Amino acid sequence: MSTPPAKPLAPPTSRVITTHPWLGIFGVLLGAMIATCTGRLISVGLADLRGALHLGVDEASWLSTAFNGAMMFIGPFSVYLGGLLGARRVLLACASLFTLISLLLPLAPNLPTMLTLLVLAGLTAGTFYPLTLSFVLRNLSMRFVLLGIAMYAVDILVTTNFATSLQAWFMDHLSWHWIFWNGTVLTPIMMVLIYFGIPWQPLPQPKEGQPKPNWRGFLYASFGFALLYTGLDQGQRLDWFNSGTIVALIVSGAFLLLATMVRHFKTPNPLINFKFLARRNTLLLTGVLILFRFVMLATVVAIPSYLASIQGYRPLQTGPVLLWVALPQFVLGLFAMYSLKYVDPRLILTVGFALVGIACFMNSRVSSVWSGDNFWASQAVLAAGLALAFNSMVGSIILELLNTGALSRPIDVLTFAGYFQTVRLLGGELGAAFMQHFIPTREKFHSNILGLNVQLGQPATGQRLSGLTADMAHHSSGIAAAVEKAGTLLGLQVRQQAFTLAISDSFMLLASAAICCLLIVACMGGVPTQYREIVTATPKPA
Repeated sequence: MSTPPAKPLAPPTSRVITTHPWLGIFGVLLGAMIATCTGRLISVGLADLRGALHLGVDEASWLSTAFNGAMMFIGPFSVYLGGLLGARRVLLACASLFTLISLLLPLAPNLPTMLTLLVLAGLTAGTFYPLTLSFVLRNLSMRFVLLGIAMYAVDILVTTNFATSLQAWFMDHLSWHWIFWNGTVLTPIMMVLIYFGIPWQPLPQPKEGQPKPNWRGFLYASFGFALLYTGLDQGQRLDWFNSGTIVALIVSGAFLLLATMVRHFKTPNPLINFKFLARRNTLLLTGVLILFRFVMLATVVAIPSYLASIQGYRPLQTGPVLLWVALPQFVLGLFAMYSLKYVDPRLILTVGFALVGIACFMNSRVSSVWSGDNFWASQAVLAAGLALAFNSMVGSIILELLNTGALSRPIDVLTFAGYFQTVRLLGGELGAAFMQHFIPTREKFHSNILGLNVQLGQPATGQRLSGLTADMAHHSSGIAAAVEKAGTLLGLQVRQQAFTLAISDSFMLLASAAICCLLIVACMGGVPTQYREIVTATPKPA
């Protein structure tokens, strides 16, 4: 991993530096946390929402799809809004609307009204992510950029794993309403921090001879990605391409994205620069981000699914297991940020994904007798790996941007932020959809294999049935009822083992994804200027 000779960066002439960096950092990162937390609370609390609202499984599944699909829609379109109005105006307006919508959501009288409000909530909260990175890059002194990266990474990782404990606490001490009212309380604080922390800027004016910004291309792209996201989110429940709904969503989304590309090359939009993204490291980091979102499913899907299905854990019991990943991030994130000043981000990426792979290999030894305590050692390794990998990944993305001198070109900053926000959401949904299909498929496979060895007449099967029958005899009205109960228990034990083996396979798959990340990182090229040169070369304000 040799690094080419350093060359001076282009001066960021168009940057407006905030005089209150701490307020700005906390403001935009609180926004990202609110958006992440709301999405996770809805997903984790879906069973409680079903019970409170008297919804069926099919009806309730659209709650999280409505919110997250709307966030997917606004991701590309926020580039247009940010370029047209500026980050400060968009964040304050959307935060105000999100506060009001979050207040009204628990009061929705029926499902259609709630779905409408969830779409509006997703549209407003979805602007928080891309404009967070835009603020960090364009309005912070270089001395604070690394801190902004670390806090952004800590924000995402902590919130993702802390939401389970928070939702359980809400249900035990307050009510399901706080799944939504949580945003109502926190968003006004975010607005105050943004008002004083992000500098005011005049509305950008197009240069003479430059084409005016056009919203149609952004609208096509936003609808296309939102339709694809919805198809992926509902695919497993509706049986994928055996469903006309899924086929319509996927085909329509793909058509709109194709129309977006055709329109862009025929009528270029001054707010987007696709050529800027066609760089080696940028494309490789896209793959790293998608795979990183996939390996995060170890704590989002694999471990919670095992604990709930095999051990019968409730969210209140699953939460402490996930906190072993969340809480160390405060220290590990700062350590990763400090390391970026002295170590090539590619080396930190390598160490981080290696630790993630080791943790997944440790978890692949799972058996049906494991409880939450058995995951603590692997969770500690996973926490270190995720912290190093995520900080260095975001650091590498931003370092790629800094070395091109793009901070003097707002179009490239907005393009970069909107692009990686879209990849983050769509890549995460691709991984989640694949995992939702992978685990049931592997469970069926193992169930069939185990079933071949559990046949009447085989000595082992007869011995197990005899033991179960003797245990059930004291709780049955007769020998026939005891035999029937023994057969049911044996079937449940086979299913339990099959699901455990499927979870073991999922950890092996996640470990393989971590290895693929290591191969991608090995193909990344060096950049001329590292963070240590950027920070030391930046003059301190008087």
